Amino acid sequence: MKKNKNFLQISLIITGFALIVLTYFVYPSLKNNEKLTTGIIDDQKKEGDISKEKESSFDNVEYKGLYNIENPFSVKAEKANIINDEPDIVHMKKMKVTIFMKDGRTILITSDKGRYNKISYDCYFVSNVKATDGKTTLTSENLDLISSEDSVTIYNKVFLWDKSGSLMADKIDYNFETKYYHVSMFDKEKVKIKLIE
Repeated sequence: MKKNKNFLQISLIITGFALIVLTYFVYPSLKNNEKLTTGIIDDQKKEGDISKEKESSFDNVEYKGLYNIENPFSVKAEKANIINDEPDIVHMKKMKVTIFMKDGRTILITSDKGRYNKISYDCYFVSNVKATDGKTTLTSENLDLISSEDSVTIYNKVFLWDKSGSLMADKIDYNFETKYYHVSMFDKEKVKIKLIE
């Protein structure tokens, strides 16, 4: 009987000790891990929501304005994104700009992607750029069209041709009003021009 009593007392002490350890050490640790896991999942959900909120996407967009105060133009794109941190900049794919010059020419510029500033009307074309006014055509990898200037800067693998010949260069500055080109190379190489008489 005494052995049973001792066994019962030892069993109660071990059970009590186990309950204390579980209550004060194991259970809070499990709860803490659960909060951490839930917090991570909640944070991931919030980040996902924020990343969606940071950007707005559109299909088949068109903007209109005036280039150099007097020439109407339109900017179109198959897809466009606006990042909330830069609401004035539209990032575009399959970008197309049409400028109607006061002398009657229509200038068409296309590229795979680019950026358009809704406030300044500046356009930056990137990748497979093609520009033409019906008589002269050029291709390049980049073209910067600054609305407040009379000229456009075309650079990186520039190839230009018209009825009088063709040329290859690294950079061309073209003035819309005077219709003059300033042709240059980045590494002081000679510009390659082919004239047809």
